[in-house]
Amino acid sequence: MLTENTNNPILIVEDNPIDLDLTLRAFAAKKLSNPIQVARDGEEALQYMERWEQGEPRPVVILLDLNMPKVNGLEVLQKIKSHPDFKTIPIVVLTTSSESSDLQSAYQSGANSYIVKPVDFEKFLDVANLIDLYWRIINKPL
Repeated sequence: MLTENTNNPILIVEDNPIDLDLTLRAFAAKKLSNPIQVARDGEEALQYMERWEQGEPRPVVILLDLNMPKVNGLEVLQKIKSHPDFKTIPIVVLTTSSESSDLQSAYQSGANSYIVKPVDFEKFLDVANLIDLYWRIINKPL
């Protein structure tokens, strides 16, 4: 699949190994050309900010779970969106929570999108396709 921004990674921030595997399999099935980076908790996700400051490519999009150990997803979202150099990185909250309070908190903290994870693999393929289509092809980053 040829798309723009194929050199920049997609960062997946997910602590649940089953959800991570589902996400990776869906992206592999869609033959994404972007490299995939994984942070398995919020603390590891925040360490990427130091790497970006040192010149590593910034992600074309971040897929962020909310309920994680060490540092929760909302804190990660707030820290990235409050950084002057990284606040324009699109962040898609990809979570099992359909709570309206989580939805509201995520958007108030700067989330660009909020998606409730489907449990069915075929539906997850649809989500992966939409993420690919919108965030890597249609959307024009700075």
